[in-house]
Amino acid sequence: MNSLFFKAASAALALTAVTWAQAVEVKFQAVAPNVYAHVGDIEGRTYENEALNANIGLVVTPAGAVLIDPGASFQSARQIAEAAKKVTPQPIKWVINTGGQDHRWMGNGFFKAQGAEIMAHADAEVDMKARGPEHLKANAPVLKEKMDGTEIVLPTRWLKDANTKLELGGTVIEVVHRKGGHTPGDSLVWLPQSGVVFTGDVVYVDRILGLHPVSKTKTWVESFEALEALNPKVVVPGHGSVTSLAQAQKDTGNLLKALRAHMGKAVEAGTDMSAAIKSFDAAPYKHLKHVDVWLPQLANRTYLEMEQE
Repeated sequence: MNSLFFKAASAALALTAVTWAQAVEVKFQAVAPNVYAHVGDIEGRTYENEALNANIGLVVTPAGAVLIDPGASFQSARQIAEAAKKVTPQPIKWVINTGGQDHRWMGNGFFKAQGAEIMAHADAEVDMKARGPEHLKANAPVLKEKMDGTEIVLPTRWLKDANTKLELGGTVIEVVHRKGGHTPGDSLVWLPQSGVVFTGDVVYVDRILGLHPVSKTKTWVESFEALEALNPKVVVPGHGSVTSLAQAQKDTGNLLKALRAHMGKAVEAGTDMSAAIKSFDAAPYKHLKHVDVWLPQLANRTYLEMEQE
């Protein structure tokens, strides 16, 4: 893929993302031939964005289309399906859930009803079963009637290997899993023929990453290193603009490694957690949205995680 194609596609996606901050409109833009991305809002879940505050992928093959993440509700999944029809007549044959966060899998029910095979790594199963009811409860008062029809629908196929090679219509798709990070089931979807990778929540750009009780920075770093080993031409992050590996390293990989290095030394030295948080150098990450509010929380969780290692 030439650089002009990438620059034009990135500009179109960035412009569209600004528009979507006001009201959701699912629209797939090409990032490579037959490879598309919808760039979601980088704010929190709102009635207007329908919890589509994450990126969605679409891969078109002669034998059918592959959807990478189905959104957070039955209704938003319907919008995703309609948007896919605008770029291809091919039906969505496979849906790949890249993790256990709501917008990665709570729209499964719509596509299962359409006959799609739904896949995720087996490490996501326990997390999906445990937090699925929480997702429904949390999104109901935000999305209101836009949650109608949404149910907990698990994948129909669980992938077991660290690297799973799939092929549809001559297009090779590899699901790469290293015990997750943001959630236990986090996986990369790698398209070696086009050099595009959909990272799910392994990569955040433009906004700071998030840590939850189920998150593990140790395995997240391992997942990120698996991404680096792929050396992709185009990175479609879980959140933020379509980007490069260098930007993914700047906004996610370097932050994770810096947090672990700093908090690891603090734990080893017996430094008080509050002092360790205050002494963390936030300057390289000031360009990220929400950094002032969320970085202390990330440092807190990383410190507690490393105390237990």
